[in-house]
Amino acid sequence: MLSSRTIEIIKSTVPVLEQHGTAITKRFYQTMFAAHPELLNLFNHANQSQGRQQTALANVVYAAALHIDKLESILPVVKQIAHKHRSLGVTADQYPIVGKYLLGAIKDVLGDAATDDILQAWAEAYGIIAKVFIGVEEGMYEEAEKQDGGWAGFRAFRVARKAAESDVVTSFYLVPADGGAVASFEPGQYISVRLDIPGETNTHIRQYSLSDAPGKPYYRISVKREDALPGKPAGKVSSYLHAQVGEGDVLHLSAPAGEFVLDRADTRPLVLISGGVGLTPMVSMLKAAAAAQPDREIAFIHAARSGDAHALRQEAEEVAASNARVSAHWCYSRPSASDRETGAFHKEGYVDLSWLQQVVPTTEASFYFCGPTPFMKTVYAALRAWGIEEERIRFEFFGPSGSLQEGQSEAETVQV
Repeated sequence: MLSSRTIEIIKSTVPVLEQHGTAITKRFYQTMFAAHPELLNLFNHANQSQGRQQTALANVVYAAALHIDKLESILPVVKQIAHKHRSLGVTADQYPIVGKYLLGAIKDVLGDAATDDILQAWAEAYGIIAKVFIGVEEGMYEEAEKQDGGWAGFRAFRVARKAAESDVVTSFYLVPADGGAVASFEPGQYISVRLDIPGETNTHIRQYSLSDAPGKPYYRISVKREDALPGKPAGKVSSYLHAQVGEGDVLHLSAPAGEFVLDRADTRPLVLISGGVGLTPMVSMLKAAAAAQPDREIAFIHAARSGDAHALRQEAEEVAASNARVSAHWCYSRPSASDRETGAFHKEGYVDLSWLQQVVPTTEASFYFCGPTPFMKTVYAALRAWGIEEERIRFEFFGPSGSLQEGQSEAETVQV
């Protein structure tokens, strides 16, 4: 428990963190990586270079300060981050390192404004928060290792099959190289893939949603190739997987993790909405729900650029064809001439409220969605405008997450 004086001091720093939070976290990463370059093996370098990681961590620190008197209110965020930490292999002995350089960054950025009282209060608060994270993560590590087919750390998997799903998405079917069992997972969860790419100084770790239903003798990930764009280089890991990794090659995976999962006890109608490669956890949810609850009404809605970019379409349509209570709906922003000729889509343009009201059978449903941030903001705004309550809306960001509401500062998914 924190003293009332500590809580008061932490609360007083909220306006400062709102103004200088990103500068503090930029300085934090700079000094920590300079002293401990081995930690670069845990972080997504693209998120670092684009400033996304720094902004996300700043929001976490801000949220912790804002809710320091009721830390239980951010426990869902703690669990979400802890899943990421367990997936990456973050260990308890790394928390003191983070604390040291975070406090140092506060001092560096704020200068004389960072008094001894403020630094002492933040040191005390960080100790409490770190203890919570370590405790939660210890339980997750134990659960991942002791479940049937489970393991600790990273385990070797062989690429049993590699299949192109669209012009930018390729699936990898992965089986344990040791011939052992595959741990089950909840529909919507992800695994971490650790790669040592030739010519790269550091190891690269990326999270990919499992895109098939649980209960198979393999894991499947469906990876979008991130091509170079103006001001943005091509994705190192996705490009390497697409171009260099083939059938028979070995990848190292951590056990499935993640909080964005299908509620299997829910019997309300289910609406799954995805954009781009955000459909990967949705396909897993679709298959699992349709198999376990054949009488449940399910609407599967996907937005893509065109038919050429639409991955896993046939699988979703097969589920819909085999169950009259499942419907599939496609929205293409830039359909090709072939798409138009064959009637390959149901709506041209973008997902909006008026179209959702046409294809969703009832508002008394549970809504899950995933995709690029602009897409998610649009979907979220549409659902709230439609009167869908927050408790029936679930979503997942890929990478460091952001707020779906303008002007809202949330704690976000981040490697702390």
